[in-house]
Amino acid sequence: MIDSHVIDVSTATFEEEVLEASFEQPVVVDFWAPWCGPCRQISPVLERLAAEAGGAWRLAKINVDENQALAVQFGVQGIPAVKGFRDGRIVAEFVGAQPEMAIRRFLERLMPSEADLSAGEGRRLAAAGDMAGAEAAFRRALSAQADHAGALLGLGSLLLDAGRPDEARPLLESLLPNSPEGREAAPLLARLRLSGSEQTSDLDEARRALAADPRDPAANLALGQALAAQGDYAAALPHLLAVVERDKTFRDGAARQAMLSIFDILGPEHPLTMEYRRKLASALYV
Repeated sequence: MIDSHVIDVSTATFEEEVLEASFEQPVVVDFWAPWCGPCRQISPVLERLAAEAGGAWRLAKINVDENQALAVQFGVQGIPAVKGFRDGRIVAEFVGAQPEMAIRRFLERLMPSEADLSAGEGRRLAAAGDMAGAEAAFRRALSAQADHAGALLGLGSLLLDAGRPDEARPLLESLLPNSPEGREAAPLLARLRLSGSEQTSDLDEARRALAADPRDPAANLALGQALAAQGDYAAALPHLLAVVERDKTFRDGAARQAMLSIFDILGPEHPLTMEYRRKLASALYV
């Protein structure tokens, strides 16, 4: 190896050395094998360029013979396969031996833009608790690139946590649902749906209404929505389920929609999601 910017990576170290490391600097992954002639052509070029970059990016070399699971995971069908990672995902790639100028163009695509750098600064500031600085950094990123997904997600999440849902909503809704950022935004949008639903804002009032008639779907819905808006999902779900069991279409299925929003927030593997998804299906279809 030429220097510390070129490392050998295995299945055991891939997450730390590539995925996690790519949040700090771009990582170029070279899938290769000792018997591969084209690999022997481009490996020295990649290693030299990594040394030349002086730490701007890191080269991770993966022997596919010794790490077949990684090759399968990333769809490697021919080698050399070179994939550039940034922020935990592939942003550029090529297959086969390439001339040095083509490799340099690939590396240019991999380097973070002004918007990427500002969004990264926003994430670091938010993690450090500097929310004002983080907001300013995310807004700089969006000034440079209005559709930057990382900045939209970061700013939307920050504004939602700051109690500014009307500003957060359009940012989060603009993300593509099937993108990594869109999937991260799904539970945040679910929180917005819950907080924006018509609900009894006073918990004591909702509890008094339910005590007067425990079977009243309106009272159960009001209490369930109020509890969900405060994040007490374990207490909210039984009341929402009671509404569905009594009247599936009550107020255009508001209880069912609230339950689905809670599932989105908690995630599919959460015990409450698994328990109440089964109960909801039973109430709806049995």
